[in-house]
Parts: sequence; C-alpha cells; structure tokens
Amino acid sequence: MSDRPDRPLVVGIAGGTGSGKTTVAHHLSAAMPEGRCVTIEHDAYYCDQSHLPAHERAKINYDHPSSLESSLLADHLRALREGRTVELPIYDFATHTRRVETRRVEPARVIIVEGILVFTEASLRELLDIKIFVDTDADIRLIRRIRRDLEQRGRTFQSVRDQYYATVRPMHLEWVEPSKRWADLIVPEGGDNHVALDVILGRLWRIVAD
Repeated sequence: MSDRPDRPLVVGIAGGTGSGKTTVAHHLSAAMPEGRCVTIEHDAYYCDQSHLPAHERAKINYDHPSSLESSLLADHLRALREGRTVELPIYDFATHTRRVETRRVEPARVIIVEGILVFTEASLRELLDIKIFVDTDADIRLIRRIRRDLEQRGRTFQSVRDQYYATVRPMHLEWVEPSKRWADLIVPEGGDNHVALDVILGRLWRIVAD
C-alpha cells in the first residue's frame, strides 16, 4: 500500500476494556495537524434500548458483538472514505439509549476507529487499513474500567462488578482476545508505550504531510 493513498487512511484500534486504546487514539489524533484526523468510537453505535423498561436494559450483554450496530458504523466509514459528511449517534450509557442529537463528522485524511470489538466484524475489518491491538494486563484493565464506569458513566460499583463477572470477562475471552490475530501491530501497555506510538505517528505523518 502506498504511503499516500488517494482516499482517507482508516486506522482501527482494538483491545480489552480499560486497555488504553482510547488513550492511544487520542494521542495519535492530537499529534495530527488540525482538521486532518477524526476519531470515531465504536461505543457510540450501541443499539438503542429505549423500547425496553429500565430493568430489562440492564440485563443485555453489552460486550457481545450483537449489542452494537456495526453495519451503521461500516456505512459511515464508507461514506467518509468517499468524502461525505456523516451524522454519528450519541449514546447515553446511564440509560442505555441513543440521544436525539447526533455528532457531525467531516471527512479527514486519517480516520481513527476504536473499540473493544472493532476487529470481530468482517465488514469493519475490511475497511481498516491499519489494525492496532492494545494489549494490557487484566488487573490494570479492570481497575481502569471500574474508575471509568463510576466516574463517567453513572454506574454503581455493584453493577460494574456484576457485569464484569457476567459478561465482560467471558466476552473478552471469547471475542476480544482472539481478535488480536487480525492485528497488524500489537502495542503492549497502550499510551505508556511511547516507542510504539512514535513509530505509528511516523507512518501517519507521511500520510497527512503536504
């Protein structure tokens, strides 16, 4: 593949919950020239559960690929690759519903897509030019997830604990961990691996350079 493809370069970043993939995505995006890179979270594409009562929404396995509308994300990536603007959904994690408003995303030279299940869907994988798997120890990932869900997503500790044992851990073993076989690069320790990030940035800078 040429360093300067005619269409946008799409970078997929996967890894377990709390692995640091979001930090890696933000680090790469922040290092790009303004307007040359956009970041899309797979989490924004969780299926809307507003048709269910609140107690039923909590029972859904949100760590299974079927909980995400990956086909819509694939459609949006194709549109961005063709130079068209898209309207991304905005997901409310406290209520498990999509908000009425959307997030407008303009095409950019580099498109970064991150999420734990980005590599599990063939329709998404075929749209990714570079696939990066962030590999971090399970205990570190768990602590990060607990802190995120308590501080950012309005969850209780009991709900986080119950979900981890019921779905997060088993789904990681069934879906997330095996998906690293599709990765082009495996980055240990996420945002703390400055050598790996510098190597990736070198490639991206060649893409966006005038």
